Amino acid sequence: MTQPNPVRRDLKPSLLAAALTAAERGWPVFPLRPADKRPALHSEEQCPLTGPCAGGHLKWEQRATTDRAAIARCWTHKPYNVGIATGPAGLVVVDLDQPKANSKSDAPDGAATFKALCERAGQAAPTTYRVRTPSGGEHLYFTAPAGLRLGNTAGRLGPLIDTRAHGGYVVAPGSTTRAGTYEVIDPDPVAEVPTWIPGLLDPPKPVARVLPLRLPAVSGSLAANTALERECNAVRTAPPKQANNTLNRGAFKVGRFVAWGDIPRHQVEEAFQAAGEARGLTAAECRATIRSALDSSARTVRARETA
Repeated sequence: MTQPNPVRRDLKPSLLAAALTAAERGWPVFPLRPADKRPALHSEEQCPLTGPCAGGHLKWEQRATTDRAAIARCWTHKPYNVGIATGPAGLVVVDLDQPKANSKSDAPDGAATFKALCERAGQAAPTTYRVRTPSGGEHLYFTAPAGLRLGNTAGRLGPLIDTRAHGGYVVAPGSTTRAGTYEVIDPDPVAEVPTWIPGLLDPPKPVARVLPLRLPAVSGSLAANTALERECNAVRTAPPKQANNTLNRGAFKVGRFVAWGDIPRHQVEEAFQAAGEARGLTAAECRATIRSALDSSARTVRARETA
């Protein structure tokens, strides 16, 4: 059996250029495994809690960056493919798939279904930045609607149509898998997402107006309660693209008081959950981030007398 060709080292310059091109558009990027679509960053279980993760484990969406120096260091280390974190990038990407080669269905492909949806909405198919995927599908890039937080969907718009927004990513053009290369086929400016699309997705959650935080009555030391209120307020007033990262840092800081027994963990979780959701994060995203940060804090906290 013929073995797949190894990844060529001479792919590095083009992949570095692809990462820098995306970053120049303001789209935070992170490394994907060479010739693959999966993130190349370490998992929470393998987190060394050093470097970027010194304050607690950071996930790929939090690690995504537009910093040219950091990008250069990463993509001259290995020929990583390039992932674009759609949420921090302010993007909604519509993924139009092709039927599987062995599919027995005669259903139309994603592009045909999307065209029909546009006609039903009384609009022409939008002109926007488009990328062809190695399978023959397309990624249509749109700017996310102001004041609404859209997540990822699979098949919500129709068969063979997925969407990627907050909590998701797409493979950037210039990346290469064994099936082929992601290529720009329409370099037009990124258009605003058509107004009819959000209404067909899961009901989006409006971005909450930031109000002064009123924590429920909690037990615990004065220092613990003061820290909790301060960090929750920081989450509620964080810039949109930094909300999850701020939540992670804040929960990690307050975690030491939980480890010392100064305040019950469930009260800390409830307070940060309310602050995160008020800032527009999803309930599931808040729970995962808070749990990860508190667990990391418990593993690394110093004894009180040496702190």
